[in-house]
Amino acid sequence: MAELRLGVISDTHGLLRPQAVDALQGVSLIIHAGDIGSQEILDKLGEIAPVWTVRGNTDRGEWARDLPLTEVVAVGEIQLYVLHDLHTLDLEPQAAGFAAVISGHSHRPHLERKNGVLYLNPGSAGPRRFTLPVTLALLQVQDKSLQAEFVSLTV
Repeated sequence: MAELRLGVISDTHGLLRPQAVDALQGVSLIIHAGDIGSQEILDKLGEIAPVWTVRGNTDRGEWARDLPLTEVVAVGEIQLYVLHDLHTLDLEPQAAGFAAVISGHSHRPHLERKNGVLYLNPGSAGPRRFTLPVTLALLQVQDKSLQAEFVSLTV
């Protein structure tokens, strides 16, 4: 399989920064890990690449009603499990065959590998919360290999 670059974004809370749009140019698909804020955010992201998303705890209203709480995204030979709040994870990712778990909610970028599974929180790309950074992540996928990097958004 050719190498694919995925955009991973979360906690936009109704704000899609131009810096985020720029950072996502050229990705094959975008994963939004919830707290989107409005349908307009999904529409704008959809102009860049196909979007997979889950509903966050602040996503309410008619536009968000049908968004799933969890999503399985198949990319080539691997499967990614997406949810908003990692604390609600109710399965064992390694046993379920997931290569990665993608979440948001905390507004803190985080990357670690546990038991062969990549855990990725891209941080918040929306309004700054306290002194936390404003970030998203890019995920490189080649065969069964995953490499992630954070992109700091200048605000």
